[in-house]
Amino acid sequence: MRKLGHEAYSCDLLPAGGGHPEWHIQDDCLKYINGTNTFTTQDGQTHTHTQYRWDLLICHPNCQFLCVTGNKWFNVEKYGDKAIQRQADRELAVEFFMKCINADCDKIAVENPVGIMSTLYRKPDQIIQPWMFGDRARKKTCLWLKNLPLLVPTDVVDEGEIGNFGLSKSAGAYYCRDENGKILRYNDPLTAKIRSRTFPGIARAFAAQWCGECKDENN
Repeated sequence: MRKLGHEAYSCDLLPAGGGHPEWHIQDDCLKYINGTNTFTTQDGQTHTHTQYRWDLLICHPNCQFLCVTGNKWFNVEKYGDKAIQRQADRELAVEFFMKCINADCDKIAVENPVGIMSTLYRKPDQIIQPWMFGDRARKKTCLWLKNLPLLVPTDVVDEGEIGNFGLSKSAGAYYCRDENGKILRYNDPLTAKIRSRTFPGIARAFAAQWCGECKDENN
């Protein structure tokens, strides 16, 4: 989006993952999601804006307690206190998701894998795959949209190599690599972070189709 000339920021409790701390707000996004005229980026610079509300929000709630793949861990009879805690964590995750979709912004997209929100909230407006946008991988991604058009596939390719249990080797939990090419274990702390990254083709589609070319470089 910034390459198109838009003023776009990321916000997370974690530091900027791809550099550019000058465009990253390291804080709880709920403090800013409904609009703000003052915020400080990770590089320590304070920004003041006359426009209070954001033009567009693209939200990526943590899917750990929302996705269907973890449903077995909610069995209290089998997992006891661990399941009870997980149910409490799911309630918080659902609350966070709803604060994202109901934020005070005209255009909103909330992204998550197939999960409980299809039942608790509503079916997603669209389900996309990386292979629809030029990345040879299979990773089903749901989009809940507010005043945004459905994404149009830009470069349909094959799904890439599919390994055990039908998982795409480009997105599977058992086949993640760090920046040095080292294969990471499933329980490595970096694995979840790497797997949560948005595929480049989908990110480009977000920018091109939801933002378009910036006509005024001051906006």
